[in-house]
Amino acid sequence: MRRVTYSMNVSLDGYIADPSGDIDWSDPSEEVFRYWTDEIREAGVHLLGRRLYETMLYWETADQDESLGAAELEWAALWKALPKVVFSRTLTEVRGTHTRLASGTLAEEIERWRAEPGDGDIAIGGASLAAEAADSDLIDEYRTMVHPVLLGGGSPYFPRHERRVNLELVESRTFGAHVAYLRHRVIR
Repeated sequence: MRRVTYSMNVSLDGYIADPSGDIDWSDPSEEVFRYWTDEIREAGVHLLGRRLYETMLYWETADQDESLGAAELEWAALWKALPKVVFSRTLTEVRGTHTRLASGTLAEEIERWRAEPGDGDIAIGGASLAAEAADSDLIDEYRTMVHPVLLGGGSPYFPRHERRVNLELVESRTFGAHVAYLRHRVIR
């Protein structure tokens, strides 16, 4: 069965964006960027909230940017080919290759993708969407790329609900002297 994964860059104090919504503190090194490229290869679909969808729209046309290097062009090609489902209460249409608005609830979309043939992960992006998935116990793995910065507030990686979730560390890795990757599996 396909795993549902939630992967994001996160500050040491647990935020994916600072209080003004900026993510410039998480600018990846070449090594981290390669890792994210390898991870996106494992995805069979990416479920996104509206804000992340709008941020990621850049990659739909990035291949036209002559200043990009081979690594960025590879990422753009992988992203463009990946099926994407956008969850939004305000959008009536979406742009992008292989991109559609969700036609059901998050749980229904995940159930639909789990039933389809294939073995790629069901990746979730965006704090609000991930919080909804976590509340419904739909996430199988939490993947954090922890950056050495304290933001003091912003969009939290983990939802702030009173619910215990037991996790098992499956993988850890460091990138240079600055970034730590942690992959945890939900113990059910």
